[in-house]
Amino acid sequence: MTATARARDPKKEPLTEDHKPHELRHVDDAQWETLRYPGQTSKMLFHPRPERPTEPNAGFVRYEPGAHHPLHSHNFAQIWYILEGTFQIGDDICGPGTMVFHPDPHFEKPLKTKTGGLMLFVQYTGPTTGKGPIYDGRFNVKERKPLEQEQYDE
Repeated sequence: MTATARARDPKKEPLTEDHKPHELRHVDDAQWETLRYPGQTSKMLFHPRPERPTEPNAGFVRYEPGAHHPLHSHNFAQIWYILEGTFQIGDDICGPGTMVFHPDPHFEKPLKTKTGGLMLFVQYTGPTTGKGPIYDGRFNVKERKPLEQEQYDE
């Protein structure tokens, strides 16, 4: 530890000059965007970009009644938290208060909802794969591809 680091009071200032402060975003500051699967829209308040490749993809996914996605896979890790609605994920029925953890790499079982609903999503660089989530062309699509083209990801 350097003399400068020892002299700092961690209750009043960062431990080092490399430490960064928190960032704030409010859900009302973002617009709903088309997500790649039928009946889904999203507001990602944080997302990876070339200048910040390890930023998580974090925000909300809204599901219309009847929304669904097929079995597919990813190399990043993610957490979902169900805020509203009831979802069938594989054989499991999940409602508000349910948290779903997907390690890296992972596959996602088919998901469907009769009620519609809202989830908090946090996707982040996989600690074992080193692969990050992808925002462009998934959470901000102009037009959805046919579902069979979306089955398997990298």
